[in-house]
Amino acid sequence: MREMYFADKTRYDNGMEYVRCGRSGVLLPKVSLGFWHNFGSVDPYERSREITHYAFDHGITHFDLANNYGPVYGSAEETMGRLIEEDFHSYRDELFISSKAGYDMWPGPYGNWGSRKYLMASLDQSLKRMKLDYVDLFYSHRYDPETPLEETLQALVDMVRAGKVLYVGISRWPLEATRFAAKYLKERDVPLLIYQGRLNLLDREPQEEGILDFCAEEGIGFISFSPLAQGLLTDRYLNGIPSDSRMSKGKFLTESMLTPQLLQRLRQYNAVAEGRGETLAEMALAWILHQRGVTSVLVGASSTAQLEKNLKCVSAAPFEEEP
Repeated sequence: MREMYFADKTRYDNGMEYVRCGRSGVLLPKVSLGFWHNFGSVDPYERSREITHYAFDHGITHFDLANNYGPVYGSAEETMGRLIEEDFHSYRDELFISSKAGYDMWPGPYGNWGSRKYLMASLDQSLKRMKLDYVDLFYSHRYDPETPLEETLQALVDMVRAGKVLYVGISRWPLEATRFAAKYLKERDVPLLIYQGRLNLLDREPQEEGILDFCAEEGIGFISFSPLAQGLLTDRYLNGIPSDSRMSKGKFLTESMLTPQLLQRLRQYNAVAEGRGETLAEMALAWILHQRGVTSVLVGASSTAQLEKNLKCVSAAPFEEEP
């Protein structure tokens, strides 16, 4: 018989810090747990359960999902549903759970992109999989250049008005579309809570494009996904490509990406981190958290040990590169 889960009574005294998300009432943990990898049907449920328990016991209240996280599509949300049912039902009001839709989910013309039909159907499916009455946050997962922005955004507004979503966000929208979204949503009393973008030491597009400055000025939160560049900003690849690594599988990371120039840069970062008494991952996460406008970083975890190491970034000193 599985042992009943009781959350650590000191979970809010274990060093986690919380940051106000833009100009809202929401406080997010500096480190949030992403379910993109390691929580699908191909992963051991007990390991996923252990990681999630550890996260919550150490003050991580925000769990981030999407309709097609897995593999297989939908299975990460099913894992979340089982966790809610078996372990977190009594803690639901302490959790901030997000999901998204915008990428490929089911066959045919209505299972992708940003139409009202897709977004509405996807939300209902996500709620059923996660065994929830509502999600705290729902994102348009990507910008759709073909669907009118008004259609996508009105769907988000109507989700909130239907009581199925508390807050809305967008992910990876270009700056001008983000400006339009912020104005459109504000005029309908459903303010844009947060922008999710890829920001890390190797990819600074949201800064370069002006997204971070816009969010800071408009009171919109920002959360970084892929903060460790899918493992590149760790010590994983400093001395070769491990046979069990994500790069060796070649789906999202390929061996060709690890050029001599990139490897040299990673080793330079690692030397700086060692000089600070930190791991490369800890320093890379700390860099993000000290950028203007950043609310939280989304980390994945394949073990509690990995998550434990990453949580050290919460109290790490700022890292600023020399010009």
